[in-house]
Amino acid sequence: MSERPDPVDVGLHYLAVGHFLRKVVDDHMTAGGLSLARSKVLEVLTHRSPLQQSALAEALGHAPRSVTQAVEALEREGLVERTTSAEDRRSKLVTLTPPGATALAAGATAGHAVLSEIFGALPDAELVRLDTLLAAIDTAMSAQPKGKTAEAR
Repeated sequence: MSERPDPVDVGLHYLAVGHFLRKVVDDHMTAGGLSLARSKVLEVLTHRSPLQQSALAEALGHAPRSVTQAVEALEREGLVERTTSAEDRRSKLVTLTPPGATALAAGATAGHAVLSEIFGALPDAELVRLDTLLAAIDTAMSAQPKGKTAEAR
């Protein structure tokens, strides 16, 4: 039996693979018309629209200013619409538009295709094992003290 690998080395390898996977998925989604980051904004709005910008920032775990910039860009492209809240005139409500829903669907299709290609290449037993290991890692992370990063998950 081989020697137990250093947990830090395994963790760093996992982070590197995760970073590369995210880039590959983002590249495919962007080629499909919508980046992974922008799709996350639209995905939240799919389930909670209209939504105050501040609540959108909180749901995404991002600073309000960065969400404002993202929403402004999405609005310029007609993917979301911002209106003034009737209850609080200082607050803006963000709504997913039909073109935004279409763009989200196209981006998701591109992302799902590349994930299917990558993970579909694994033999069934390895895919099941990977899923089990990822669940174990998720459980171990959930046991960590809660902080801003943990809450954003």
